[in-house]
Formats: sequence, structure tokens, C-alpha cells
Amino acid sequence: MRPNLRLPTTKGIREVINMRQPTLHRIKSISEYHRLMRLPQPHHPLISIINYAEIKQLPSAERFSLVFDFYSISLKRDFNAKLKYGQQTYDFDAGIMFFIAPGQVFGIEPQNGETIRHSGWMLLVHPDFLWNTPAAAAIKHYAYFGYTVHEALFVSEKEEDIIINLMQQMQLESQANLDQFSHSVILAQLELLLTYADRFYHRQFLTRKIANQQLLERLENILAEFLSDSEMLSQGLPTVQYVADRLNVSTNYLSVMLKVLTGQSTQQHIHDKLIEKAKEKLSLTDLTVSEIAYQLGFEHPQSFSKLFKTKTSLSPVEFRRSFN
Repeated sequence: MRPNLRLPTTKGIREVINMRQPTLHRIKSISEYHRLMRLPQPHHPLISIINYAEIKQLPSAERFSLVFDFYSISLKRDFNAKLKYGQQTYDFDAGIMFFIAPGQVFGIEPQNGETIRHSGWMLLVHPDFLWNTPAAAAIKHYAYFGYTVHEALFVSEKEEDIIINLMQQMQLESQANLDQFSHSVILAQLELLLTYADRFYHRQFLTRKIANQQLLERLENILAEFLSDSEMLSQGLPTVQYVADRLNVSTNYLSVMLKVLTGQSTQQHIHDKLIEKAKEKLSLTDLTVSEIAYQLGFEHPQSFSKLFKTKTSLSPVEFRRSFN
């Protein structure tokens, strides 16, 4: 006799899926974020500096994700939940900064049903606050707004004091009676904070040499593997995104780290390896320039010849002739 199997209803399946998926909160304004966190309305609708000690209650019964329509700069400490950005999850208790641009999703996962607690500061800046100012373009050039959680900025106590002091100054300015100078003063303080963050990141690239050197070695191995695989090369040239995915880092973080350590971007590293492989084929085989170009993943031989001459000041034919 067949057992009496009871299939789940559509509603039941939906409930199971909802249990697994974190709640997504899209926050369109800074005022909306204040309401979600049960904070008083911000003094300025386009900018807010929040001391985490002021947040008395956070959603803590379930995992949840946030996506802001504004910039967020956070300095966190003693955080007892996990942050998730992209596919990376990270937990920490030391001073750490991370930077979220509008439209980026990040998640928070409470641990063992505990109430979320943390200390530190958060700066929220709406793009409209930066409209028609040099800061609007400048903020987009700071690559760390595209980093993932595990690429966050670890700050020393001295650096933490600098950031907190700047945030407190911005808080005082934003909560004071606004006048014709308020906007300019806050923008100047924001740009100074971003510059300090850039300096601290460069320091981190230099002081964490072992980890970064290991990343560089893995990059070399990945490119060597790719350039030795005819099947992969038949699909085209190795891209920055492909390399970053293999290394499990963001493209922005990889390129800036390499620029600091070697003076070259990821794309320049890829090109250098391509030229090394091309030189090997030009000097050790009788393949034509077009055949070498196709073997290296170039769609057009002219593109290969142009890159080769840019890198070596010789055309592929001239290099082969000079080598012989």
C-alpha cells in the first residue's frame, strides 16, 4: 500500500521560502531610515550623523537586508551580528569602516537570536546634498565604495579618533542653525573624512603585505593557468572581472591594491602577461602573428599588434626579426 503523502500547498512553499530569505528593506530617504531605527527625525533631510548608542532597537528576530538610496559610511565596533555584502559574510569586534554607495545591498544576520548591539558612528549622505558640487563627482572616484565587507578598512585607535572627531564636527554643524556657510562647511568636512579614509586604506595595503603578496601570487597563477588553456583562450581575453571573481575580491579593491603595491592596475597586469606569452610564441614558434593573436584570445590581430607595440615599442614582426 502506497503511503499517504501530503504535498505542501503553494502557500506552504511560499512560507518556507520566506523563512529562508532575509527581509529586504529599501530605504529611499534618510528620514525613512530614522523611522525604521526608531530615531528622532534628522535635523537635515539630506544628511545625518548617527551615534549607534542612540539606536535603542534593531530588527533582531530575523535576517534582513538593506539597500539605501543614499551613501552610508559606518565606523563599527563590538558588533555581535554578521554583515553580508555580495556573497561575503564577516563578523568582527574591532574598529572597522565600510562604505556603501546608493543601490548596494548588504545584509545583517543576528547570531542565535540575540538582540543586535554595536557601538560606533554612521554617516548618511543623500546624493542631492552633493548635487552641483565638486564632491558629487569626487565621491564616485573613491573606489572603496565598491569594496566588499571582507575588504573593509581596519582602523587603529588613533585613526578611529580622527574619524569620530570629524563625524562629531559634522553632526554639530548639521544640527546647528543653518546659514549660508553650513553646506560648504559640511562638504569640506566630508571631503576631509573621505581623504583620510583613502590614506588609511593605502596604509592598510602596505601594512598587510603578507596577505596582499599572497593575493598577488594567486593572481599570477590564475593568469598563467588561463594563458596555458587553449579552450579558455578560445572564449576571449581574461577580464578583470574574471580574475577578481577567481580571487574572491571586488574589481575595485584588486585594482587599487595592485596600483599601490606595484604601480599597475589589474588590466595592466593582464596585458603584461599576454605580452610575455606573445614574446614566447614569437621567439620559439613559427606561428604567424595572426595565429598567435587568435591563440591568445584576441578577436582581431590588429588589436594584438597595437597592444604589443604599445608595450614593447616594436611590432610583433619587428620583435621576431630582432630576436632572430
